[in-house]
Amino acid sequence: MTLPRLLALFLLLCGAMLCVPLLCGPARAAAFLPLGETRGPLLQQGQALIAPRGGAPSDGANGGASLFAGTQGGSFFEPVVRAAPLPALAPSSNVAEHIRNVIALAEAGPAGYDAIQHGARSLPRKRPTAMTLGEIYDWIAATPGQPHAIGRYQFVPDTLRALVRRAGLSRETRFTPRVQDHLADLLLLDAGLPEAQRGEITPRSFMHNLAGIWAGLPLPSGKSRYHGYAGNKATMTWARFEREMAPVFRR
Repeated sequence: MTLPRLLALFLLLCGAMLCVPLLCGPARAAAFLPLGETRGPLLQQGQALIAPRGGAPSDGANGGASLFAGTQGGSFFEPVVRAAPLPALAPSSNVAEHIRNVIALAEAGPAGYDAIQHGARSLPRKRPTAMTLGEIYDWIAATPGQPHAIGRYQFVPDTLRALVRRAGLSRETRFTPRVQDHLADLLLLDAGLPEAQRGEITPRSFMHNLAGIWAGLPLPSGKSRYHGYAGNKATMTWARFEREMAPVFRR
């Protein structure tokens, strides 16, 4: 083989070697990603605004049974329809406990009673369940301009204070799971649980009322009452909501 031909062959081989990594690198990396892998998280965090039944999201002036007061409200994560099914709820013999579990399924992240709205940049030094109500109030006052929804039921400041006053709790009371459940039970009363149990309102009406308080719960359309408002979406279907609530009305 002549020298010019050898030189030409050498240059051709070098060019091929340079092209192989460029062509194979991304494809090879993609081949090792799990099926359905994406570059972003499946659950995007954001705000879920909560308002009292019978009206649009509150401006915080009415002091009613709302988990949302002003633009600082929000749930721990943005309600989205998950790619994976929601976990099954364990059976409960207590009506209020069962309903609270349904609400937490829609509203709380994995932190549960220690959940803090994801948009809070300045976090308290303690877990919420280790804080007193006074410490929570102090944290809220010391960190203006950020969301402060807290706990399994994502209480925002105005609602938390109103419920604490109704319950007759002091600043020294610790924000335990038991206290959080008790405060949530007051909202169940506002939603009409006693009337639903007596048959004075229909199951559907009661579920509508719950969806008016917690934005992660759906209406019969499958959408949150506040769908599209600041990114709100229901986190479960209406069929799932009916199925989870059915034991309440079979008692």
